[in-house]
Order: sequence, then C-alpha cells, then structure tokens
Amino acid sequence: MIETIDNTKEFKTWSGDMQTRIEDVLNAHLPDTKISPMRLHEAMRYSTLGGGKRVRALLAYATGEFCGAEQEKIDTPAAAVEMIHAYSLVHDDLPCMDDDDLRRGKPTTHKQYGDAMALLVGDALQSLAFQIISQDKLIKNATQKLQMLHILALASGSRGMAGGQAIDIESIGIPLTRAELEHMHIQKTGALIRASALLGAYSTDHLEQDKIEAIDHFAKSIGLAFQVVDDILDSEADTQTLGKTAGKDQLNNKSTYVTILGLSAAKQLASELHANAMAALSFYGQEADLLRYLANFITHRSS
Repeated sequence: MIETIDNTKEFKTWSGDMQTRIEDVLNAHLPDTKISPMRLHEAMRYSTLGGGKRVRALLAYATGEFCGAEQEKIDTPAAAVEMIHAYSLVHDDLPCMDDDDLRRGKPTTHKQYGDAMALLVGDALQSLAFQIISQDKLIKNATQKLQMLHILALASGSRGMAGGQAIDIESIGIPLTRAELEHMHIQKTGALIRASALLGAYSTDHLEQDKIEAIDHFAKSIGLAFQVVDDILDSEADTQTLGKTAGKDQLNNKSTYVTILGLSAAKQLASELHANAMAALSFYGQEADLLRYLANFITHRSS
C-alpha cells in the first residue's frame, strides 16, 4: 500500500494507554446496569465497551495534545465521539440497514438483544454523547462548548453520517462514479473522523487558528483514507481478522473504491491521501508526531 513508517515504541505505548483510558472513561459515563431500564443499559454497555480500535478517540487525544490540552479535558469529547460511532454501528447492523450478525468479533447488538432494543440503544447512545459534553465542567468556555456540540451535531446528522448512510442505502445495486462515492464517504465516514479531530482541538483553553486549519485538512484526508483502506480490507481480509463479515459490500452489490478503481489503484489512492495528511502537518515539528504516527496506524491497519 505505502512504505511502512515506524510507528515507534512510544506511539504504541501511547495508543495502548489511550485505548485503556477511553475504555475507563466510557465505563464511567455509561449508565450502570443496576439502574432502570436495566436491559437497555446493559445493551448500551455491550455495544460500546470491550472492542474496537478507538481510532476516533485516539484522534481526539492526539489533536488535543497537539493543541496543548490536558488529557482530562479531552476525555469527555473523546467518549462522545465513540458513543456516536457505537450508535452508528448498532444501527448499521440492523436488518433494515446492512443486516449483519457480527461486529467486533461478537454477535451484533440486535442479534444479542433484539431489533427493538438495538434501535433504542442507538438512540440512547446518541443522546448521551451530547449530554456528557453539555454537562462537562472542565469545558468552562460556554461559546467553546456550544461550538463542540455544533461540530458533533453536524457530523452526525443529514449533512454528515446519517446523510451518508442514506446515500449508501439508495445506492445499493447502482454503480457510482468515484466522485459520487467520495461524496458519500465524506459524509458517512469522514464527517465523524473530522469531528473527532476538531473536538480534541477545541478541548484546549487556547485555540490557535493555524493549528485548527492544519487539523481540519489532516482529518479530511485521513478520514477518506480510512474508508479506502476499509474497502481494501473488505476485499482482502477474512471475517476472523476483521471481526465482522468480510466481503459484505460485494455481497450487497455496493460500489467501493476497489470495485471502481481496482485494488492496485485503491492502494495508490490510500497512499496519496496519507501523503496529503502528512503535508497538512509539514509546518510542525515533533509536536505533531502523534498525528503522523496515527495516520500511519490508520493506513497500515489490518482490520
């Protein structure tokens, strides 16, 4: 795909620490199973905890640190984007959407708890994401908090993730052009990745416009690269490796970067997008290394 760039032992340690950290933060924010309605709360925790690469949370922590934010101030925004992501997966897997039985190596939420409960899990996780940001006492600037809520809402709605999913559903069996596919994934996948990066940046008390612009450019490129790599893995990896059903896009007759461009050209596109993301950070030194290593992690992942 692209030449391997050493992620360094330090990055692997950092990412492992942050994955553990966000798991603890999510565990603290999610309602306890002893609180009514107990089965809904159990299903919310099942859908959110104990799985996934936490790429969106890692992005929030990396951009937050790049902008000088303390980790404690990034915790809640990072948890919020993971809740939105988890809700989207729960709904995507429903029979009325992609109808999948496996997610993160275990039965999907609707297979474990039923369709109706899965629908409510997604609804509740989405609401909780906005609730925890609105209640976060570490974000003292009201204007800044409002901007964070706006960023997350825009990324989640009809001009973001939900809109991209709507286009995806309407495009089943219809060959898309590369431009049409890119438009869909900028919304469906890229919007929340971009929001994750921006929420981390807005966690600092001292916003720097040049860094915000660099992060935005970086996140747009790496968000699209994430989806291109996803399409490549869907065509090459097996179900056990992915933790979800492999080859599902081809089975559902969906357009992907592999079906439109071919495997070799799709890998080349991932390389170009990675280079664009790196270029966005070219004016910065070691303070941007976490973002560079994270870009490598995203484009070299195997699942």
